[in-house]
Amino acid sequence: MKDPRPSQSLIQQEARLARWMLAPTFLVVISVVLFPLLWNVWMSFKPLTLEGLRGDGLLSPTWTLDNYRKVLWDPEFGSVLLTTLLYTTAGSLLSILLGLAAAMMVHRPFPGRSLVRGLLLSPYIAPVVAVTFTWSFLLDPQLGLVNALGLRLGLFTQPIPFLSQRWWNLHLWGVELRVPLALTWVTLFEGWRYFPFAFLFILARLQAIPQVLEWAARVDGATPLQRFRHVTLPQLLPVLSALFLFRFIWTFNKFDDIFLLTRGQAGTKVLTVKVYEWAFGEFDIGASSAAAMLLFGVLGVFLILYFRWMTRQGE
Repeated sequence: MKDPRPSQSLIQQEARLARWMLAPTFLVVISVVLFPLLWNVWMSFKPLTLEGLRGDGLLSPTWTLDNYRKVLWDPEFGSVLLTTLLYTTAGSLLSILLGLAAAMMVHRPFPGRSLVRGLLLSPYIAPVVAVTFTWSFLLDPQLGLVNALGLRLGLFTQPIPFLSQRWWNLHLWGVELRVPLALTWVTLFEGWRYFPFAFLFILARLQAIPQVLEWAARVDGATPLQRFRHVTLPQLLPVLSALFLFRFIWTFNKFDDIFLLTRGQAGTKVLTVKVYEWAFGEFDIGASSAAAMLLFGVLGVFLILYFRWMTRQGE
């Protein structure tokens, strides 16, 4: 009787074929991810300037920790790191909340729903240069529409430089609050610009929730708020947590939005802007690489904490 199991040679051929099919993926990962990371680690331990990239300094056996000392002992490093964490956390949460609100708004059928869905995607697909220019023009203290309307309606007594003033004293019910003005507006821009990404994922999950669950809650007499809290929200939690992970990583590495809006001035300087300043302002490639590695380390700590939390939630 013939043995139904495949021969050893066939198994070896399949394994060899699998290795050949995976080889392009491994090459792409090594070329695009691993090699740049190792190269950046190498440069972070070198006394390297922008001019030295063409010389022998890059391949010299000289090692130094001065780059990390310069970054960690920089007077701005603590405040820049705190600003980065605040901007990243607030921007990520705001984009998810706006995406959730937009998804709930267009979840039910109504006339013109397809058109509204398309319009909601416009902030995400518009060129970043165009939208940052538009926001800068709207918020301009002299020519901006926001200040013009605020002055005409009596909301402002004088033009407010939204993107160039660090602090704004706000009086509410006799209490004076200091609001980080420029940081608040770049955070609002971050939430507005990237909420369509969250909107698409949340809407897809909303449409996959079985209607029977909501019908059963209606029969039991649950209010709309109770239905959202006890039926809809638990179904959305896996998507929301994954969205927060993605948005946190991408916002933490964001450079172009803040650079185009404020150039990192008025209390909006984040780590990516600091990396740019060291590299192309001081021409210190070593310190810039060290700052990039510290940025990578902070993200690594966040990912470890996030996956531990996810594991506990799954258990």
